[in-house]
Amino acid sequence: MKKIYYNKLIRDKIPEKIKRNGGDYKINKLNQKFFETELLKKVGEEASGLLASKTKEELASELADIIAVIEEIKKLKRITSKQISEALKTNFDKKGGFNKKLFLVWSSDTGYKTNERRNK
Repeated sequence: MKKIYYNKLIRDKIPEKIKRNGGDYKINKLNQKFFETELLKKVGEEASGLLASKTKEELASELADIIAVIEEIKKLKRITSKQISEALKTNFDKKGGFNKKLFLVWSSDTGYKTNERRNK
């Protein structure tokens, strides 16, 4: 059987599913530092699935995956739901929401640094 290399964090029951489907696998258990790094990368992986969602059910499933990863990060970093709620309010007060559906095409360079990654 052909091997596909994933090199990514997976959920606990994935090895069982691979075996049930007649496959084989190799897994490594991550130490805390690498687990944290891979968990943060997993948010991006799961979020990218949103664009491929075609139905409301697929979208709900992808959102659930993102929430599961976020909940694990909260647990790992000991971030409470109250802290998240406070950050949501602070960010809303500072940046606003999305009610106006604004799409920024360009802006003058004012020195603002975004936290998003850019594909170059």
